[in-house]
Amino acid sequence: MLSEVVRISVALVTWVTLLVMMGACTPRVEVTAPEKPITINLNVKIDHEIRVKVDKELDQVLSNESGLF
Repeated sequence: MLSEVVRISVALVTWVTLLVMMGACTPRVEVTAPEKPITINLNVKIDHEIRVKVDKELDQVLSNESGLF
């Protein structure tokens, strides 16, 4: 009977010790805002091409031969 109590006590102490050790090993991550603002310098070159499709009739009106311009 006494050995049963000792065995349960040892098991209880072991579990409590393991739980305390696992609690102490929990990883902790902290994220804080920087004190200075973040500056990002970008050098971006943008090239684009615009294609205009004009109806043939309108193309004739806008042509050099029409005398409009």
